[in-house]
Amino acid sequence: MTFDDFKATIASGTPPPGVAGALLALWHDAGGDWDAAHRAAQDAGGADAAWVHAYLHRKEGDSSNAAYWYRQANQPVARGDLDAEWSQIVEELLGRSVRLGDHE
Repeated sequence: MTFDDFKATIASGTPPPGVAGALLALWHDAGGDWDAAHRAAQDAGGADAAWVHAYLHRKEGDSSNAAYWYRQANQPVARGDLDAEWSQIVEELLGRSVRLGDHE
């Protein structure tokens, strides 16, 4: 799935098939459902979910909680545009899934 394909599904109100975890959290966030995004990030666990969790708390304005989650994700604390960070995370996670799919 490409970044543009992923973004196009947001308006449909239905996540793309097979999208779960950190990507599902970002999908919910883009659709304006912060609570569902937060739940998905919490439920997913792992470094990718921690990165999304950090982004969500930064978006919420809770910088100290965000800093904690950036540390858990082994990511630098983001300070730039939130939309740019969302895009960066989505592209990274989609890129990993493509690379994994190429090896299966």
